[in-house]
Amino acid sequence: MKEFPLTPALSPSEGARENRRQSKSTPATDSGRTAHEKSSGRQHLFPLPRRGGESQGEGATTPAKPTSRRRFLRQSFLVGGAAWAASQTVACRAPGQAPEPRWQIGCYTRPWDQFEYRTALDGIAEAGFKYAGIMTAKTKTWLLLTVDSSLEDAATVGEEIRKRGLKPASLYAGEFPVAASIAAGVEGLQKLINLSVACGAPNLMLAGVGDVKLYDTYFKVIAEGCDYAAAKGVGLSMKPHGGFIATGAQLRQGIERVGHKNFRVWYDPGNIFYYSDGKLDPVNDVASVAGLVAGVSVKDFRLPKEVLVTPGTGMVDFRRVFEGLQQGGFRRGPLLVECLERGDAAKVTAEAVKARQFLEELTKPRRDQKATSYR
Repeated sequence: MKEFPLTPALSPSEGARENRRQSKSTPATDSGRTAHEKSSGRQHLFPLPRRGGESQGEGATTPAKPTSRRRFLRQSFLVGGAAWAASQTVACRAPGQAPEPRWQIGCYTRPWDQFEYRTALDGIAEAGFKYAGIMTAKTKTWLLLTVDSSLEDAATVGEEIRKRGLKPASLYAGEFPVAASIAAGVEGLQKLINLSVACGAPNLMLAGVGDVKLYDTYFKVIAEGCDYAAAKGVGLSMKPHGGFIATGAQLRQGIERVGHKNFRVWYDPGNIFYYSDGKLDPVNDVASVAGLVAGVSVKDFRLPKEVLVTPGTGMVDFRRVFEGLQQGGFRRGPLLVECLERGDAAKVTAEAVKARQFLEELTKPRRDQKATSYR
């Protein structure tokens, strides 16, 4: 396989600052948007070819003992791995449980991360989504959950999601401390996996490490964590995020280096443009991840370097990108909106409605599609 240069990546702190710059530096009103948001592209719809509960009970040995919230959450976590996997897998679902739809269309908390995370969940539900991705929010760390979060924190987030009629679909909780040692990295990755179980997210998304010298160590840690995650019912995935995982080809290198079926790609077409300064079109990149994709961050892009864009209004040709994903074997799974045009909470929610409608129209069979574009 052709080798690709390992270009320097953002360090974790730099990456966080860069993400904050993407998300927080943009004023809350449309009139105050940055120059990055003022260019546009083209978009088309595409035809997709047609193709054919948690069980967290109390132990019965101490029925008379009161069950505290903390005790319940801890017991939920202990049995949650296998139970969650069973409840989320079509082949293992309980009798009478409805199967997951072909495309699990949802939204991350990131578009509302100028606000407390419950505002984000309210917006996701109000916009008509059924699935929520856990990512960023207005917190001290900017991330809703991190390696330092408790299981109780994660379980509470999961409860808040389900209270709104939503299902957790993906968790991004930052990275693990791989720079300290392989052992510390493995321990940190296991903590993130445990958080996924506690909040009910079936997939943990990773985004790479900044120091190119840690490339080998980083993937060794992931290799060590794949079986642990699988036993807990959690899939591991990696998105394109600059540095040595800026392109689909580089993602494939990392996935094949680990060589475990529980480590896949979470494709992000907007980031393919973003980290190449608009030079690499995801339409031309997507074939390089054929057979590896577990989910998609639905993100658009505008020149010169902006991703706070409502999908369907920027440069990403989603019709052709998803055609490429399907040709590569990704024919069902989660499609989670990651970024939207900024504004107050109501404005973001209105943009979320547009994004949901765009994806629903995009994923209709040809004969059901409207002859319209969301441009």
